[in-house]
Amino acid sequence: MAQPPQPDLLRESRLESDAGAVFVLESKGEWWHAGFHLTTAIVGPTILTLPYAFRGLGWTVGFFCLTVMGCVTFYSYYLMSKVLDHCEKAGRRHIRFRELAADVLGSGWMFYFVIFIQTAINTGVGIGAILLAGECLQIMYSNLHPGGSLKLYEFIAMVTVVMIVLSQIPTFHSLRHLNFASLILSLGYTFLVVGACIHAGLSENAPHRDNSLESSNSSRVFSAFTSISILAAIFGNGILPEIQATLAPPATGKMVKGLLMCYSVIFVTFYSAAVSGYWVFGNKSNSNILKSLMPDDGPSLAPTIVIGLAVVFILLQLFAIGLVYSQVAYEIMEKQTADVRHGMFSKRNLIPRLILRTLYVIFCGFMAAMLPFFGDINGVVGAVGFIPLDFVLPMLLYNMTYKPPRSSVTYWINLFIMAAFTGAGIMGSFSSIRKLILDANEFKLFSSDVVD
Repeated sequence: MAQPPQPDLLRESRLESDAGAVFVLESKGEWWHAGFHLTTAIVGPTILTLPYAFRGLGWTVGFFCLTVMGCVTFYSYYLMSKVLDHCEKAGRRHIRFRELAADVLGSGWMFYFVIFIQTAINTGVGIGAILLAGECLQIMYSNLHPGGSLKLYEFIAMVTVVMIVLSQIPTFHSLRHLNFASLILSLGYTFLVVGACIHAGLSENAPHRDNSLESSNSSRVFSAFTSISILAAIFGNGILPEIQATLAPPATGKMVKGLLMCYSVIFVTFYSAAVSGYWVFGNKSNSNILKSLMPDDGPSLAPTIVIGLAVVFILLQLFAIGLVYSQVAYEIMEKQTADVRHGMFSKRNLIPRLILRTLYVIFCGFMAAMLPFFGDINGVVGAVGFIPLDFVLPMLLYNMTYKPPRSSVTYWINLFIMAAFTGAGIMGSFSSIRKLILDANEFKLFSSDVVD
């Protein structure tokens, strides 16, 4: 009779003495908590960039790419949860992406590769969240006080101060209520923005609709791959193992329920925002559709109260997003500096946490103020970070763990996705970095305008 797998006692002992695991990634959550975390990590104000992504693809290709990205990421996250469940049943529960990859692939360098990519994602999203929050404050200020003297970097500094305070929330699980509110906020501002776009499209001041792509073939190709990278960033997660780590064991099957909750919200929000925004503004869509609704050279295309309420909802959700994507960085900090033999709020652990998290948020805020590239940041983060972690590694991990026969459909589907998105990631990296270089001529350090 086969013996059930025995837990790795040495691994469990290490986890019990690992402050990052015990404090930041404590495992107490239910499946709906994972759904809240996933939704906050994926469904954010970056959906306001969807019309901007469509302008590099057009209607048909845009719809196709949006749908493919949705299907592939759901499939990818499902495979990742299956691999994590398999390892847990075998007595090797993994709570970090980097440790899972190194264990399954048996390569020490993979551990550091995933750390590097996750750091790039976390920092990029942290910078983008602070930048967009600062822009939200600037939009409200410019409407309440036209011609005011405050600059974008000053609003970014205000957001950074708030983020420093919120960053002291010690555990990922503690964010569950905040992330539930984030889910509600995402639905709220999506409906408001969609309503505003419909109002703008039907008004007498409706902009001229032009859905044509760029005339140059090379520019069209580069724009298409930049748009694909932006879509990858919008659908990207990169922290699914850390989210699953917050589930109370056994976690088997719980993450799939969380994914279904998350993708229900994705279906409602992503398509409505993309269609309504691109329908109205076409190839003039801004990287933040709110700015398209409030042009500098004409009257507002939507009621001020609607835009104002949407901006408030977005601003509030951005704090939750910044916190979610900072958890991997905070977990690394806690693992290296905290001591589980002392309490979570003991002076021994509290002071290093306060100093390190504050410095991290200040760095993100400084970079957001210095380099205001919201759309371009999305493209680079998607190509360099999300595509490897969300479109390539999960399929590789599944094939290595479950070893499907080479004659099976699953094996070839996974291989095709890995090859296709590796190519898309390489091209997306070139096109996104190219656009960053081109946009570098349009701004100065600590500019008061976000470059598209």
